[in-house]
Amino acid sequence: MSSQGSHIFSGFRALGFYCNHVPLALRYHKKHRDHYVVTAVGKAFHTYNCSKLGIVSVSNSHPDDITCLAVDAFLVYTGCHNIIRAFANGRQIIHTYEGHVSDVHLLLPFGEHLVSVDEDSQLKIWDIKSTEIYLELSFDNLAFCITAIMHPTTYLNKILLGSRQGTMQLWNIKTNKLIYTFQGWGAPISVIEQAPAVDVVAVGHVDGTVIVHNLKFDETIITFKQEWGPVTSIAFRTDGQPIMATGSTLGHIALWNLEEKRLQAQMRNAHRESIAGMAFLQSEPVMITNSSDNHIKMWILDQADGSGRQLRVRSGHSSPPTRIHFHGNKGQNILSAGQDSSLKSFSTVHENQNKDLGQAYYNRVLGKKKKAKLEHLKMPPITAFVSETSRESDWDGIVACHQQLPLVTTWNYQRCTMGKHKLTHDRFKGQDNVIATAVDITSCGNFVVIGWSTGHVDTYNIQSGLHRGTFGQPTAHSGSVRGVAIDGLNQVTVTGSADQTVKFWKFKTKHLLHTLDIESPVCQMLLHRESSMLAVNTDDFTVHVVDVELRRVVRRFSGHQNKITDLTFSQDARWLVSSSMDCTVRTWDMPTGRLVDCFLLDSAATSIALSPTGDFLASTHIDDLGVYLWSNKTLYSHVSLRPLPSDYTPTMVALPGTSYQVKQETDEDLEPSNEAAEPMEEEFQSPDQISRDLVTLSTLPNSRWQSLIHLDVIKKRNKPTEPPKVPKAAPFFLPTIAGLTPTFAAPEEENDEPSAKRLKRAFIGMKSDLCKALEHASETEKYEPVVDYLKKLNPSSIDIEIRSLSYEDTGSTQAMQYFIAFLRRIFSSNQNFEIAQAYLGLFLKLHGNTLSKDTSLVTTLSELAEDQSSSWLRVQKEFNQSLCLINFLKNAAL
Repeated sequence: MSSQGSHIFSGFRALGFYCNHVPLALRYHKKHRDHYVVTAVGKAFHTYNCSKLGIVSVSNSHPDDITCLAVDAFLVYTGCHNIIRAFANGRQIIHTYEGHVSDVHLLLPFGEHLVSVDEDSQLKIWDIKSTEIYLELSFDNLAFCITAIMHPTTYLNKILLGSRQGTMQLWNIKTNKLIYTFQGWGAPISVIEQAPAVDVVAVGHVDGTVIVHNLKFDETIITFKQEWGPVTSIAFRTDGQPIMATGSTLGHIALWNLEEKRLQAQMRNAHRESIAGMAFLQSEPVMITNSSDNHIKMWILDQADGSGRQLRVRSGHSSPPTRIHFHGNKGQNILSAGQDSSLKSFSTVHENQNKDLGQAYYNRVLGKKKKAKLEHLKMPPITAFVSETSRESDWDGIVACHQQLPLVTTWNYQRCTMGKHKLTHDRFKGQDNVIATAVDITSCGNFVVIGWSTGHVDTYNIQSGLHRGTFGQPTAHSGSVRGVAIDGLNQVTVTGSADQTVKFWKFKTKHLLHTLDIESPVCQMLLHRESSMLAVNTDDFTVHVVDVELRRVVRRFSGHQNKITDLTFSQDARWLVSSSMDCTVRTWDMPTGRLVDCFLLDSAATSIALSPTGDFLASTHIDDLGVYLWSNKTLYSHVSLRPLPSDYTPTMVALPGTSYQVKQETDEDLEPSNEAAEPMEEEFQSPDQISRDLVTLSTLPNSRWQSLIHLDVIKKRNKPTEPPKVPKAAPFFLPTIAGLTPTFAAPEEENDEPSAKRLKRAFIGMKSDLCKALEHASETEKYEPVVDYLKKLNPSSIDIEIRSLSYEDTGSTQAMQYFIAFLRRIFSSNQNFEIAQAYLGLFLKLHGNTLSKDTSLVTTLSELAEDQSSSWLRVQKEFNQSLCLINFLKNAAL
């Protein structure tokens, strides 16, 4: 059996993405008087303002990753596969250009035209508004493979093309003629950039050579050589300083003085990976760069040596995250530890609330200095961490373990820095094979418990960093400690180990309370403090749920086919969500012990976390830099969580993007499928009556039956003291009498005599609808239509219908017998109990005198009284038993 996607979670959006390997594009908005930078982020692009480097807009999603970007004064152009799209306002598509066969990798807006080049060196020139092809040029990749394109300033209708063969060609696109061929410098061209001077361009090569060339005279003005590999990008200052900046694949930036023909300054380690693009703001000493390390940086060149300092930055993880955790009880901040040894906080509300806590360094003071940021000072990535907000304003509230290290570091969330303590025990001095494997912090934020690979478990004071005790003599476990947990009252500490045991300790005295055998090595532990439920993940791909109070296993969940990577509880501990290397995410229902949801991902989740408010599930994935949010559909729609069958086959769910992706219908979706459609699962419907031994109510509103007996009192109370007077309506045009002097006509006298017409009953002996329904029901023995008919009436209509049962109106003695039989049937079936009582009360009130005079009706009423008392006494007995038990438990001295 299979289903479509997840029943509970729906892809919302991705966090932590800022840019990738696609070069940025810079534009100036005259009306806003601000620069805007556009960066590609997977299937969408982001627009940031340069005044605060804040995000302005996120585009609609593309079918696949964006391969190139370009901008002009009004539109943003993107290339995705062989299709080019033009976006207005940074969001919506207004033009689509289709015609390329291969993937597009170069774009150049050129006045009213757009120049595009694909990987087969097919150059097409489009009319931007009509989306028609204006000109096509074909090149042979073996002879001239286009790698760079630009428009020389003041060169009308001309574009300059650079090739992998090292030559350049100048074309006139209006006459479709090759004007000139530059022989080049014997190295593949990677980038061409226009210099502030007319006729001068800078050409970057793969071998690191930068040539400043005059196109008009075909003369080389200056030649530079950077020793960091290929030139990836070039930019010129436009504020009057003769400075040219070049980027490299190592993340270094070189600043060249064009007047003195020398290297002015170096900005080493500006980015962790290759610099994808750079640009200077117009007439400002400010440069903006982006890289494949997911960082956008703004630099201001105001240093004494001519170099720049970092002005603003928007950064995500440069390596995939390894562990995530919601910080605080509001569920608005996600702490994320990455393989780049950094710890970051991503906000689910707005990007401006993101925080960067920095990277982990052995020496925090030296690590802050840019020149000392060397790899040997950086600590390994964080493998596990916990956080607490109760005392974070006083001291550090985050504690983290690192890969293959015995050190446990502390972090401060409010100051966004690494803490001053590095916790480790003196017994491990001189030992190289000791690793801190597990950590937990108390709910008060004062103590931290650390588990080691040697089996030791120690307690430290997080404020002072002093050792406060050891569990076990000499060790707590015979194997490596895989998990530690502390209950909410600091009374019990739970430790799990590879020796297949879970041990319970007294937190204060460090005495062993109980040992529980799990029959498999423990891999991970997670405690839900409010419910005292401990989830234990073992190496046999099974999740054991242990009750900390009872100290025994109460649930076992099995079904994963590979290593379980992470666990998370819902706020009320009703759900336990697990992720595995088999690319599935499973949701287990704790009360029933059944699997209620399962979906498949194209990339295995490495860490998951449910928000404390229950609105989001966050996940990280293998070889992915982002943190993905999944919305909880049960908060805004009805979801039937039925247990999944054993043969359930999960379906693939795509990861959400940075913007909502609208699914477009294709011709295949519109064609009817020949395959037999699977039967849809019907939602559970409650039966009309659970048991005949129970009293079932009608679920009607109280206003429909509660006021039936007092209806005459209500009418008398609501009766007005005098009839309402209708105001005389003045005509829109006052009538006049024709003559030399126009005068208004006198109003007509109204006839106050009452009308002689009176409504009379046409047929005195006509039966009411209720009498007819009761007569038909007595013949068929089916009284359900009578109940349904009365349920539709309002109280006044019910009063009229029951009055009509009397022989003084339109009824008869037989009709009253039918109604009493109808009430007996309701009491015997125990359905619609409360409305039957209301109907009976009204019936006795209206026809009490008539009933007392008829012997047959008195006999039938006595039988009805026995049925009513028997049904109510049974319910009253159950109520009395429950009330007695409650009073006993309330007053007993236990």
